[in-house]
Amino acid sequence: MTAIDKAVSSDITLGQLLDGLAAAPEARLVFLYEGQPVKAGYHVTEVKAGAFSALDCGANPEAWSEMFIQLWDIDEDGRSHMPAGKFSAIIRKVSDHVRLDPAAKLTFEVSDGNRPMALYCASSPRMAEDKIEVTLAARPASCKPRDRWLVEKTAATNSCCGPATTSSKCCA
Repeated sequence: MTAIDKAVSSDITLGQLLDGLAAAPEARLVFLYEGQPVKAGYHVTEVKAGAFSALDCGANPEAWSEMFIQLWDIDEDGRSHMPAGKFSAIIRKVSDHVRLDPAAKLTFEVSDGNRPMALYCASSPRMAEDKIEVTLAARPASCKPRDRWLVEKTAATNSCCGPATTSSKCCA
């Protein structure tokens, strides 16, 4: 199974994106957002890398690295969507000048030049006919303490080996 065939995620890293694109470098790369594909002449206008330190709403210190890839959603010169390999080459060129962390959280900034830029997280790349599609979903605000609590609650609920009972046989 290639990286493209893996299940779609709602938040991938730069490394996961590049691994998926490497499976079919000649395939056209199409980003989908708000139910539509980006226009064929889209540009990668900026790639930013940042290391962030913050205090969340529960007074917990937070630290993470994040990559921002800015897409300008325009039609230009009758071009077709760029090949996945060209997109990867752009990222490699940036890495010659900026330290890029393959494990960094990945955020896309997208605008058509008229509407305000919006932030999106990306799904895993997937093959669709002769192209690679990456679905972008609006990046919502979140409460990190609540998010951690929900993950812990879900893990505890899904664990077959919860509190020991005489009738529990899943761990035997």
